[in-house]
Amino acid sequence: MTRRQLHLNAFLMTTGHHEASWRLPESDPYAHVDLAHYVRLARIAERGTFDSLFLADGPQLWSSVAQRPAGALEPITLLTALATATEHIGLIATASTSYNSPYNLARKFATLDHISGGRAGWNIVTTAGAEAARNFGLDAEPAHAERYARAAEFLDVALKLWDSWEDDAIVADKAAGVWGDDAKIHPPRHKGRYFSVEGALNVPRTPQGYPLLVQAGSSEDGKRFAARYAEAVFTAQQTLEDARAFYADLKSRTVAAGRDADHIKVLPGIVPVIGSTEAEARANERVLEDHIVHTHGVNHLERLLHLAPGTLELDGPLPSDLPPESAIEGAKSRYTLIVELARRERLTVRQLIGRLGGGRGHLTFAGTPEQVADTIELWFDSGAADGFNIMPAVLPSGLDAFVEHVVPILRTRGLLRTEYGGSRRTLRERYGLPRPANQHVLAPALV
Repeated sequence: MTRRQLHLNAFLMTTGHHEASWRLPESDPYAHVDLAHYVRLARIAERGTFDSLFLADGPQLWSSVAQRPAGALEPITLLTALATATEHIGLIATASTSYNSPYNLARKFATLDHISGGRAGWNIVTTAGAEAARNFGLDAEPAHAERYARAAEFLDVALKLWDSWEDDAIVADKAAGVWGDDAKIHPPRHKGRYFSVEGALNVPRTPQGYPLLVQAGSSEDGKRFAARYAEAVFTAQQTLEDARAFYADLKSRTVAAGRDADHIKVLPGIVPVIGSTEAEARANERVLEDHIVHTHGVNHLERLLHLAPGTLELDGPLPSDLPPESAIEGAKSRYTLIVELARRERLTVRQLIGRLGGGRGHLTFAGTPEQVADTIELWFDSGAADGFNIMPAVLPSGLDAFVEHVVPILRTRGLLRTEYGGSRRTLRERYGLPRPANQHVLAPALV
């Protein structure tokens, strides 16, 4: 009997996910704007037969430029370039429903899907933070529930746009002089609370029909949204118990929404720091922690926890009177995860900054390739994950180490393909998902 297969996604971030990765002698501080750097990473991940790679994004300058390489190339543009440098791997871009319009964004993802031969994915975000809001003429960020209501209508419009061409709308009849069939074009004529979109998309229906729909919010609003729409979910979980609870809850919500539980894949993030021995891995981790500038970490943590500057003491615990999650408008689930981590393990601010430096709340793990593979297999077999969002602490060396040393172990255990091969060529097919039917085409009658 063939084992269920892992889904692996490579989360690519500048010189690596650890905030101090750029300070290592091997790192290029300018790599975040170098196409060759991303081409190299994409090809490493493709060598490891990953399902996909992923780029985060936001319409604002994150944090302080003093802390780490800041700013990012626009991900859909970058992934379009990577589509020409790769053959198999899926290409997932983050794009906000808060600060885009459905028509333009649906067109961009349709274009990426055509250019890549059906490898596009959209990580749907609602974008928290007043900084982003002020970049778009708003005085403050919209309320959490308001952002998700807008996101739901945004996605409904995008689906209408991707379905505005039937698959066989292009006739290409040279003899008759008929290129397309107007009867198979379906303008959305949408008028809603947030959007008014009249015309059909100006890009034909794509190889996948829709890009793979990805979501990363773990708040109540986020989980409701994921159960309705998402086909893959990137999540941050610190313990196996919490990961299993999240997995079971999301699968149950998906079924309650009338969908197949297997049509939503849960991928927790893991930041592996690999060494040939456990001691070497721990030493590699200490090198990174020793390069953290704690002033930056304190400033970032105070902003994340909505605290006034100067509130936190480096060698003291978090304040006992932090606001509850219900009072937080942005990044609710990550706020709760960080506070619970600090309370559960009784961490000082200094220790918490060290824990967050590698993965901002995602699981960090230092160990041998076998130990990393054991952790992945345990979570996978324990009902906590359908795969993992691999977040190397240092790039490219961390991704290269994972592919060279962990991937062969996963393959030997029957958890990961040895080659892409076969008939599954689109990103949806890699994730074991069906191509969505066009909403304007009636299903064949049962006889």
